[in-house]
Amino acid sequence: MTSWTSLDEIAAAVRACRACDLHRTRTHPVPGEGPPTARVMLVGEAPGYHEDRTGRPFVGAAGKLLDRLLERAGLRRDQVFITNIVKCRPPKNRDPRPEEIAACRPFLQAQITLLDPAIIFTLGRFALQYFFPGARIGQMHGKAVQRGARWIVPMYHPAAALYRPALAQVLEEDFAAAAELVARVLGASRADAAEQG
Repeated sequence: MTSWTSLDEIAAAVRACRACDLHRTRTHPVPGEGPPTARVMLVGEAPGYHEDRTGRPFVGAAGKLLDRLLERAGLRRDQVFITNIVKCRPPKNRDPRPEEIAACRPFLQAQITLLDPAIIFTLGRFALQYFFPGARIGQMHGKAVQRGARWIVPMYHPAAALYRPALAQVLEEDFAAAAELVARVLGASRADAAEQG
């Protein structure tokens, strides 16, 4: 069991990680980024080429699309924490393997525990199946599922929309539909904080 007490400590552990073979081919690990007070978390699949070069999540074409999608949901990138289930780029952007997902699981679990987000958007099928094993993205996309006090909202991965234009419209609609949930949940969070303050 790990005893990380901050997102910076987790990021340092990701940078030092040698738990699977991905460390041999990465340029930079991509721990994730966003404010430690973020109430919304986005979990993608794995870093791509541009992310591997910069050490930052969603900085390529899919990242630009994600920024626009966040606006549809009433959010800005600087308000959310963005990460992936796998923190290092799989060679040639292949799918992450089960052992790689397992190696990174403690990092993601610790990030979720520390952030305690009110809403988690999963981006793509691997992120979806991390939270809902065996689930199909085609059936669950855009449907918010409540787990305790947290909402999990499965979405298609923005990169998929770059190659399948029909998905871009679906993503736009799903993120726009999530705006009401975001406003309600974050509004309630702010009200609770004001009462406690």
